[in-house]
Parts: sequence; structure tokens; C-alpha cells
Amino acid sequence: MNRSWYAYMGIGDPSLCSSYVKVSVRHTCICGTKICAIYATGEDFRPTEPLSDNMQQYIKKALATGRIQPERPFGSRKFVYLR
Repeated sequence: MNRSWYAYMGIGDPSLCSSYVKVSVRHTCICGTKICAIYATGEDFRPTEPLSDNMQQYIKKALATGRIQPERPFGSRKFVYLR
């Protein structure tokens, strides 16, 4: 399945697809205390529902640690960015 970048709108539960919209511009966020963007399954305005278990775990871990996810391995594709 194809993936796209989705920006968190800052309202609602960050584990719900309805809290995200597809973006075509490159985000500049990396780490912080709030979700910025996710690289999720889908090509439409919203990610494919529901977010995968892995994505939900990455979101939870990102919010708990304040770091992009997954952190390891070092050069791996990142799926959750914060601001």
C-alpha cells in the first residue's frame, strides 16, 4: 500500500485518522512535545482508517519521549515527527 505525509491538525485524538490531513509540502519539524506529521498508509485527504497498530505505537512513544519514531535503527525510515 502507498503511504503519504499527513499533518496533525492539533485538535482531537492523535491516534485517529480524522485528526490528520494530507500535505504535499515538506515539513520542517523534528522533535518536540506535539505530533507534527506522520507517514501513514493512504493517498487521500485522510490516512487509511484505522491507523495501524505500529503507527499507534509510534505515536504513543513519540509523545512519551519527545523524539521522532522509530528511533532505531539509526538510518531507518521515520514515521512520526514532532514539533
